Amino acid sequence: MSKKASAAAWIAQETNAEPLRAKSLLMTLFGDAIAPHGGTIWLGSLIELMAPFGVSDRLVRTSVFRLTEEGWLASSRNGRRSAYSITEDALKRFGKAYRRVYAPLEPVWDGHWVLLFATHADIAPAKRTLFRKQLAWEGFGMISPGVYAHPAPDDDAVVSLLEHFGLQEQLFVVRARDLPGSGGKPLRAAVGETWALDDVLSGYLRFIERFAPLAAMVDKGAVSPQQAFVIRTLLIHAFRRVQLHDPKLPSSLLPDDWPGNDSYTLCRDIYRKVFDTAEVWLLETLRREDENVGDAAPYFYERFGGLRQREEQAVSVHTN
Repeated sequence: MSKKASAAAWIAQETNAEPLRAKSLLMTLFGDAIAPHGGTIWLGSLIELMAPFGVSDRLVRTSVFRLTEEGWLASSRNGRRSAYSITEDALKRFGKAYRRVYAPLEPVWDGHWVLLFATHADIAPAKRTLFRKQLAWEGFGMISPGVYAHPAPDDDAVVSLLEHFGLQEQLFVVRARDLPGSGGKPLRAAVGETWALDDVLSGYLRFIERFAPLAAMVDKGAVSPQQAFVIRTLLIHAFRRVQLHDPKLPSSLLPDDWPGNDSYTLCRDIYRKVFDTAEVWLLETLRREDENVGDAAPYFYERFGGLRQREEQAVSVHTN
């Protein structure tokens, strides 16, 4: 069986295995593909992009209507045509979420933890509940009532959370590490007690099982532009769903056989192989309704530590 046929069979198997949630898939498509090209797309182009996933035009219309109601998208019209744009607030949320997905693997951990806690702080219950949810989304765990911890959080995200909830004067935010020779319980013991990692583990193993067969199928030129776009979108859709439930703890705090890094490497390598071919079909589709759609913004090529890195390394090896 040829690689093209194999890729086509894999796509058919994946799209038929379980119904794709159109709204969730659209979120992936807007964040991965539309945002780097200006953030706006005509409805006709969106319907065309979603068709290979088995999503009907009616379902696309229903889903974008709901995303507009929820503030993710803004609609506009030109005659009988409708266009949808990512809102400014949604762009920030997309950027924050996708930094987790595309970011290079974390550097060596320095052993410090960030702790958030309050003493006698009067925080309204509703605000406290929302704040806890946002902390959990950022990977923080509650190691004791009112004390939240993470060994390597996004510092900017912590600052933004405190500002958003107006808690700068109510919470202590400190960096701490174990006191050598104290005989006390080490902070690393909190990992097994605080974070439920079984679901994340299962998610990564399932991701590897699904996408590992693609690694040998998608060498440059082995898939068509449309197939490359479908593979790229399904790849990020699946990886995003696992990543956003991962507290992103340093590798040194996780089991030796933790599959998170292997999943990231697999996703990165496949993405680098198909992204440029996928761009061909994406731009052909977008430019049928808007010839002024430009190439992807520079930040797009910084994903996964540099999308052009693989090609540049290959050229270097060849010339040397």
